[in-house]
Amino acid sequence: MSNLMSSLSSSAAGLSAQAERISVISQNIANADTPGYRRKQIAFGEVLDHKNHATITVDYISLDNSSLKKIFNPAHPLSGVDGFYEGSNVNLLMEMADSREAQRSYEANLRSFDMARQMSKSLLDLLRR
Repeated sequence: MSNLMSSLSSSAAGLSAQAERISVISQNIANADTPGYRRKQIAFGEVLDHKNHATITVDYISLDNSSLKKIFNPAHPLSGVDGFYEGSNVNLLMEMADSREAQRSYEANLRSFDMARQMSKSLLDLLRR
């Protein structure tokens, strides 16, 4: 029974991590047109529990230090004397691809959680007989 609980726990940790990833991606997409916004990146790590079972967790969230886009718009209030201002470094195509990958990973963890739940239910049904 502990293996079933361990798989439920691992799937739940994966669900939580992917939900956090989707949240970070949605923040990036929402701020794609915000001047000076730097893209957030998420890093995952492993945590060992008391029985040495590894689960995934969010290690940290960092800012992407790549250069910001220079946008020419002399009428913009943030533009300098040359007419340029710094936009964001969010690439919407990359964010959409990351979003799709996070969604698929979330769905895989959800299926794994559901399968473990069904197996534990089946085991309890067998024990009742």
